[in-house]
Amino acid sequence: MRTVLFSSLEAGSSAFSTSGAKVAFDRFDRDGPVVLVSAGSGVRLEGGGRLPVLVRTTLLGAALGGYQFVRPWGVVTVMAGPELSAEMLTGAGGAVMLPLRSGVRLHGEVWARPTESTLATATVILGSARGDAWARLSWGYALFGAYLGPEAAAYLDHTGYRKWSVGFHATDYALGGYRFRLSAGCQFEGQADGRTRPGPYLGLAIWNAL
Repeated sequence: MRTVLFSSLEAGSSAFSTSGAKVAFDRFDRDGPVVLVSAGSGVRLEGGGRLPVLVRTTLLGAALGGYQFVRPWGVVTVMAGPELSAEMLTGAGGAVMLPLRSGVRLHGEVWARPTESTLATATVILGSARGDAWARLSWGYALFGAYLGPEAAAYLDHTGYRKWSVGFHATDYALGGYRFRLSAGCQFEGQADGRTRPGPYLGLAIWNAL
C-alpha cells in the first residue's frame, strides 16, 4: 500500500469537509518519506446579538511533505508545507471576498495500539495562513468490527472563533474495500464577543488504501 485516498465531513452548527491523498514513497508499513495533498471547505455563522449575522465560507488547500516512523506499537508522522486560504463573508445585504492568504502548515499525527485490542490517536495541525490550530484525541477498544470509544477535539483561529467537542467514535470499520470512522457528540462554539453556543455534531471519514 502506497496511497491512501480520504474524505471527511463534520457537521453541526458549522460544517467542514476535507478530501485528499496521502502517498508513501515506499510503503505505509515502513519508515520513509510521505506526501499529503488536501483541499477543504467550511461554512459557519458569525455575529448575532447587536452584530449582524454573517456567513463565513472558507476554502483551504495544502501540500505537505514529511516522514513517517513505523514502530511495533504504531506510527508517528510529521509533515510541513505551504497552504492557501480564501474566505468570503456574506450577509447584511452584501458579500465581501477577503484577501487570499498563504502560509505554512505543520501537521503531526500518532496512530498507536497500546494493546492488540486498543487504538489511540492524536492529531495536531497548525496553520499560519489563517492563524488557526486544530487538535483531536481519541481512544478505542476493538468491538463489533471497529474501535469504539471517546474522542475530543478543539479548534481556534485568528478571528477569535473557537470550537471544542466531546463525543464517541467508531473507527476503522471495513466495508466494501473502504474504511470508515463515524463520530457523534456535543460541540461548543465560542465567538469573539464571548458568547458560547452548544449543539450536537456528526462526523464521517472514509479512506481507501491502494
